[in-house]
Amino acid sequence: MGDTGSLALGGALAALAVITGTELVLFLLGGVFVLEVLSVIIQVISFQLTGKRVFKMSPLHHHFELSGWSEVRVVHFFWLMGLCFAILGLLAL
Repeated sequence: MGDTGSLALGGALAALAVITGTELVLFLLGGVFVLEVLSVIIQVISFQLTGKRVFKMSPLHHHFELSGWSEVRVVHFFWLMGLCFAILGLLAL
């Protein structure tokens, strides 16, 4: 899809969530992406304040790869997390 298409789609989803008042549901549905971004934020803040890293590498999927997980296992784990977040999002509606 590329940057242009994905950014447009993300912006449209965010605008729709704001218009319908379902920002929390969008936050839950995008839980995997939120965790990926939070891992980077935590890593940067921790390194700047303490000089220590929380994760072996960020974003989070690289931490799992450096922990010995295969790419296939990481992808399956993130699919499972995405499914769990989708179910939580539907329950929140």
